Amino acid sequence: MDKPPASIALEQLGIPHRLFRHEHPVSSFEEAAAARNQRPEQIVRSILFQVRAGEYVMVLMAGPAQVDWKKLRQLVKRSRVRMATEQEVLEVTGYRIGTVSPFGVRNQVRVLMDASVLREEEISIGSGVRNVAIIMKSKDVCKALGDVEVVELGE
Repeated sequence: MDKPPASIALEQLGIPHRLFRHEHPVSSFEEAAAARNQRPEQIVRSILFQVRAGEYVMVLMAGPAQVDWKKLRQLVKRSRVRMATEQEVLEVTGYRIGTVSPFGVRNQVRVLMDASVLREEEISIGSGVRNVAIIMKSKDVCKALGDVEVVELGE
């Protein structure tokens, strides 16, 4: 199997990571975490939001934590924010929902990383390919993304 696009992007940046391939599709954080020998808090979701027409922001959240919409709206200085549609996610990132990664995205997008991501030494995150996760050190997420903004967005 070819390397996932997010893995290729990380290799080009010299960021250490490894791939985890699920033998069967998973349907929950708990199931994914158990298969990877991790806790749910180590699973990082990459969620795309539209902040205005044609402008998007990606939020990285650890585990089952939920985004506090009020905090997000304040941070992006918008009174209305919505989750991107499935089609928008594909167009903006090049990835399908469920595989989204902040690495190797099709279009440059502002990334907001909830501080919860850094609470774990090792995390897993989308690779751009179904049933394949990238496992890496949380500090390396910051190195790979460069100008990522670490914020408090959890409820």
